[in-house]
Amino acid sequence: MPQRISTLEEYQKQMYLIIEYINNHLDSTIDLTKLAALSHFSTFHFHRITRAFLGEPIGAYILRIRLETAAKLIRYSDLPINIIAERIGYDAASSLSKTFKQFYGISPTEYRTNKNHSIMKTSQTEVTLNIKKAKILELPVRKVIYIKLIGEYKQLDFAGSWQSLWQFVKDNKLYSAGIEHLAIYHDDPHVTEAAKLRTDICLVVQKEATPQGKVGVKELNAGKFALFLYQGSYEHLDRVYNEIYSKLLPESGLKLRDEHCFEKYINNPNQTAPEKLKTEIYIPIE
Repeated sequence: MPQRISTLEEYQKQMYLIIEYINNHLDSTIDLTKLAALSHFSTFHFHRITRAFLGEPIGAYILRIRLETAAKLIRYSDLPINIIAERIGYDAASSLSKTFKQFYGISPTEYRTNKNHSIMKTSQTEVTLNIKKAKILELPVRKVIYIKLIGEYKQLDFAGSWQSLWQFVKDNKLYSAGIEHLAIYHDDPHVTEAAKLRTDICLVVQKEATPQGKVGVKELNAGKFALFLYQGSYEHLDRVYNEIYSKLLPESGLKLRDEHCFEKYINNPNQTAPEKLKTEIYIPIE
């Protein structure tokens, strides 16, 4: 089994291999499973790592590079559109034309004839992220009661789910010190369809509990984690993960472990200003 990547230089080296492979195979099907094997990154974290380094999901990166290559050939060469389509992996000019127009808002033919049209997209506004240096923790097995939600993260009823869990605690006399609010995200929103994203809304409890209705009971595995404390609005959490996976983890030399990440929420968003919200992000490591 190949050694997992542990330093920033090694991460970067593997990313170069991935990028060069993509550049050299634009005319054929690019299998993400093969890319993951080529990278030697943990299969659990492959999509987050590549997105963090590339600034976008790996699938979006491949699509963008294909279309940007097409745009250059359309603008600066006399090659027919069908030949350009073949060079970037499309089986027909019509397929390229449809995707090109969806992406840029203009057809390849219109772009070729309209020399004054600009298709460059603007970048995101930079945000300063308040992330504390990682702490390394060994967490024991923990019991949680939880509600499983499916759907786009921003549309989920977090507040209602925790209210239901707290009612379950009250009804079953589970209250004790040390109850924590966690969320376990099983899918990457840049990989999985929004409607199919799976999230477990959890309360860590100390007493024995029995599943009832929509409330489940399970144990979280013990293990070693890198804890990153982020202070700021929840709307920037995607960028926080990008910073962790592209910079903070590689610089630390830590090796990732095949386990889901989870978040712990320190304060109540209904009573706390967005810039003062504190979120602990737990990344599984060896």
